[in-house]
Amino acid sequence: MSSNIYTNLLFKSLYNPVDSFRDLSQVDPAPLQILLRYSIWLLLLPPFFAWIGASNFGWRLGAEEPLRLPADALLVISIGYLLVLLFGLVSTAFISRWMASTYGANKSLGRHLALVTMVGQPLAVASIAHLFPDVLVNVLVLIPTMIWSMYLLYKGIPIALETPPERGMLMASSLVGWLLVAAVSLLGISMALWALGVGPLLGV
Repeated sequence: MSSNIYTNLLFKSLYNPVDSFRDLSQVDPAPLQILLRYSIWLLLLPPFFAWIGASNFGWRLGAEEPLRLPADALLVISIGYLLVLLFGLVSTAFISRWMASTYGANKSLGRHLALVTMVGQPLAVASIAHLFPDVLVNVLVLIPTMIWSMYLLYKGIPIALETPPERGMLMASSLVGWLLVAAVSLLGISMALWALGVGPLLGV
């Protein structure tokens, strides 16, 4: 494995993603090393920014007064946020690897994990918007970033996983479908748990 692959993932993929995808196509990084040396640090950013923002300003949901939660509730929510992100990253990498046989793509789990992390990296960086937890501000920042991440997914799969562009497009579309189903399922589960009283209680 190239000794500078982690440097490429952390920095080069932000300003020259196509070259980073090409670099990734030349190596088979170890999944655990990708997770511990790269992915986990990006996953920590959104919960950390959200915790700081909510602690200092409270969430602004369109009402006049911001929604403020107790410190212990914010900690529970931040930890839950991290666990959800971790599950989403790892499960998407496994789903991507499972799809590889169908679309003639490379089956290296480390490469799939690295690719998913590279695609999600703009969203992790853009989560700095959580420092000012206003819904409108976060939507205006994160939706364009999500579009950019989807572009990277469609662009990166054929290059990094060495599959023809037309198959890469189909594989990327399948992964987007999986992510949409997972997101909707998560919302439903969250609503059900909160309705049952599982989760932090809002202070009056």
